[in-house]
Amino acid sequence: MIGLFLGEKKLPLEILKSLKKKKIKYFIIDLSKNNKFKKDKNSYFINIGKFGKILELIKSKKCKKVLFAGNIIKPKISKLKLDLKGIYYIPRIIKASKLGDAAILKELIYILSENKIRVIKLNTYNPELTLSKGCYTKLKPNMIDKITIKKGIQILKKSNSFNHVQALVINNNKIVSFEKKKGTKDMLKSIRNNNLQNKLLLKMPKIKQDLRVDLPTIGLDTLKDCKKANIKGIIVKAGQNIFLDKQEAIKFANKNNIFVLAK
Repeated sequence: MIGLFLGEKKLPLEILKSLKKKKIKYFIIDLSKNNKFKKDKNSYFINIGKFGKILELIKSKKCKKVLFAGNIIKPKISKLKLDLKGIYYIPRIIKASKLGDAAILKELIYILSENKIRVIKLNTYNPELTLSKGCYTKLKPNMIDKITIKKGIQILKKSNSFNHVQALVINNNKIVSFEKKKGTKDMLKSIRNNNLQNKLLLKMPKIKQDLRVDLPTIGLDTLKDCKKANIKGIIVKAGQNIFLDKQEAIKFANKNNIFVLAK
């Protein structure tokens, strides 16, 4: 039995599809904004402030491991309806929130661990959603691109492991834009009118980032946004980035002369 903390976007649906295909028993703690999984008989729509109720549910299912997947919209702490366990743990959540979204998820992992519940990697049942090392497109990075990629990776490594920055756009060794709180899509939209010709998108986990809950994700929509932003290439981390719509995305990349590289 696996417990699923599921949020928004497409990734949770891919994980559910894989679990059903493999006939693995599961239940859902629905952390989406509008009860996205209500049609699933194994789903429970629970406010994250009801931590006692969440723990009771997990233990009633005799569950020892859970995973987190999808964008989890963080509610305002002041508006949470808390049970006793929620009241007990909320000071730790508030303290973590000051460090960034990733720190909140990490604190939730600590709390679950204290209750003998293990959090596993979100791609445990979907290893096909990551890429092995190599270039997946007809277009390959040239020597200048390779130097720029190396510089971009060095910059990402220096960024705060708790904040929301998982991506940047770089052009000939100069940063064009960093991902902000609104995400990669918003960053790419903000540079559509930039006429630089060798822009590269790097989207990778940072040093010390907890890969159990926070794997950077790209897909066909990302490729479409890259085309509009005149991005020449996308670089991800082998085995550590979720790549949705893989076949369609690679086909789109080839058609539009964008390279996709896993380092």
